[in-house]
Amino acid sequence: MSIEQEPGNPTRMLFLGEDRLADGFRLIGFETYPNPDPLDVDRILRDLQRQREKAFVVVDEAVMSQDIPNLRRVRREGGRIVVIAVPALNAPPKLTSEVAARLAALFGAATLQSGQTGEREAS
Repeated sequence: MSIEQEPGNPTRMLFLGEDRLADGFRLIGFETYPNPDPLDVDRILRDLQRQREKAFVVVDEAVMSQDIPNLRRVRREGGRIVVIAVPALNAPPKLTSEVAARLAALFGAATLQSGQTGEREAS
């Protein structure tokens, strides 16, 4: 399986979120938007859609949890723009996707907590 790149149309890499995380993403080549307000996030995503750009967008969990129309739209439609969320630097990771919600409903929320391996300790 090969993925063909269109010449002249590289995939943009963007980070929208906490300024401390933005520093790290900037160092690895992402366009960064530290501490954006919801209107800025909505505008950035709308512009990506209108310009039909390919983008890999990383947001922090605070941005992901906000009610931002174009963020919902991009996540629902998929396609050229991929959005993922990362936890804050000082917060433990938590799974908040639709898949995580279904797993929690099936197996219980404790199953999804960090450190749960399903193995029992020897007595």
